[in-house]
Amino acid sequence: MATQAEHHGTRRDFLLVATAAVGGVGVVATVWPLINQMNPDASTLALASIEFDLSAIEEGQSVTILWRGLPVFVRHRTQKEIDEAKAVPLADLKDPATDEERTKPGHEQWLIMIANCTHLGCVPVGESGEYDGWFCPCHGSVYDTAGRIRKGPAPKNLVLPPYDFISDTLVQIG
Repeated sequence: MATQAEHHGTRRDFLLVATAAVGGVGVVATVWPLINQMNPDASTLALASIEFDLSAIEEGQSVTILWRGLPVFVRHRTQKEIDEAKAVPLADLKDPATDEERTKPGHEQWLIMIANCTHLGCVPVGESGEYDGWFCPCHGSVYDTAGRIRKGPAPKNLVLPPYDFISDTLVQIG
């Protein structure tokens, strides 16, 4: 009889270990996708920095490019737009910043900004609004020709991405 009890206990132990192993595999198979989805998207890593050729953009023209999944305005400003932006008193601005702080020295004609309204992230419409800059149709924020908030609920100026000029016609964003 003892032999039969030992045999029965061994089978029970085997079933316990096998059930635990299958359960463990099931838990890992369930949890792995949840953990893996926290990794950064490969498309954003590929666009960590981009180079953009400015030579095709004429004075007074804007283009929208994509960087890290975000739209970015690249504006070739006219001298009139630059002069208007420099003439604005800082006391009139909700988020004070000079035009010089919003552009790179020697490249004041180029304005490069992330194209998301700082209120709720909508994409403003260019060359519109009261100050001939950008107007956000969602909630009425108005930005001037330097991308500074002038009216509306937006708390900050349009955000400037990190960028450097590689040459007079080539800019690296990121």
